Amino acid sequence: MRVDNPWWESDPPRIDSFYRGLRPRAYFHRFAQLLAAEGVRRAVVLMGPRRVGKTVLLQHAIHELIEKGVPPRAIACLSLDQPLYANLPIETLVAHLREAGGLRGAPAYLFLDEIQYLPDWERHLKAFVDSYPQIRCVASGSAAAALRLKSIESGAGRFTDFLLPPLTFHEYLELQGLGDMVRIAGAESMGECDDIEQLNQHFVRYINIGGYPEAAFSEAIQQDMGRYIRSDIIDKVLLRDLPSLYGIQDIQELNKLFMALAWNTAREISLDELSQNSGVTKPTIKRYLEYLEAAFLIKTVHRIDQNARRFKRANFFKVYLTNPSMRCALFGPVGADSSDMGALAETAIFSQWFHQNHELHYARWPQGEVDIVGLDNRQRPAWCVEVKWSDSALTRRRHSPMKSFLQKHAGLPGAFTTRTKTGKLDLGQGQQADCIPTSLYCYTLGFRIVG
Repeated sequence: MRVDNPWWESDPPRIDSFYRGLRPRAYFHRFAQLLAAEGVRRAVVLMGPRRVGKTVLLQHAIHELIEKGVPPRAIACLSLDQPLYANLPIETLVAHLREAGGLRGAPAYLFLDEIQYLPDWERHLKAFVDSYPQIRCVASGSAAAALRLKSIESGAGRFTDFLLPPLTFHEYLELQGLGDMVRIAGAESMGECDDIEQLNQHFVRYINIGGYPEAAFSEAIQQDMGRYIRSDIIDKVLLRDLPSLYGIQDIQELNKLFMALAWNTAREISLDELSQNSGVTKPTIKRYLEYLEAAFLIKTVHRIDQNARRFKRANFFKVYLTNPSMRCALFGPVGADSSDMGALAETAIFSQWFHQNHELHYARWPQGEVDIVGLDNRQRPAWCVEVKWSDSALTRRRHSPMKSFLQKHAGLPGAFTTRTKTGKLDLGQGQQADCIPTSLYCYTLGFRIVG
């Protein structure tokens, strides 16, 4: 425990030099505000997929607490995937921490990394929050949806969820020191860029390698993204995390399904199709989809009709990877002119939204489809976007699906993404749609989310 908490004994007190050398993610300030909130007896549950920087975020939070004058021995951090801590309840761990010289003073701060490895963690954490009001507790884990479900079910009034996603395109450029490529005048305006071709080059690179902070800065990892993502992220989730959390027996069956979903990211599929192609029963596929979504590898998006009504039987749906660079690592990198760029550009746009509480769907009916439809709290369309990795929206004359959808929903803002062109598209009958390059649209989404 003393080794895991070097700030107890270092002079001056500080976190490990490795973490000090890393730039904080844009989400850090929001997270720090949650941690600093006084008078609220709640644990913060930090969720997110593997390798997006949850542990680094915790270390940066510890660094800021020390910088603000919190006594170093009032802060303790443990990683619960350490076998030494297996099956030990939080109260026992706290007792050992105090024996080792930690958690001295009030308020004290306890950081529990990879909490999903503690059986019945939500019950233990809720009881701990009630029993130890002088200790502010932060828990983190990689099984995001499973953590959130248990948090909602068992931690009502005691847990505050914070979801850390893969890098957004905005963050990727900022971390590369390229944030000044795009200018955003106001909260409601889209970005502007003087060199859209150069921005597109970075966008294609982001799609290939940009979802993970470590990969974005390591040339060694970039040269072998397949090994990094497959062995360090996907295999650990499919072969270790999910089997241990859910008791999955046929790991190869799960792996085969995930590969099929990754190949078909952003394309409509059905349970019947998946079952026929894989030989796996539909009830098993449903469970596997829930598990993969719980691990934050995929996001299932459901279909609505032209009137924005859901289908009673969700036979058809789309599955998106939460990070387009997973597909590129599994099946090879893509270039700007690749036939796969359309699906990956759509996946990239969806990935900017995944960690927000926006209800996203796609609309499809016999005469057409709209790629993304956002619904408001009353389940009415709030906006819609058709994603293109071409400038055809401004050059072709027919836009019947988008036009038809907008006619059904008067006053609804609609947009097309393009490859390079910006402008307004006249759809007739007083209807207009914005056209904005996909890369610029992605950057603007990420900027607004953390701005």
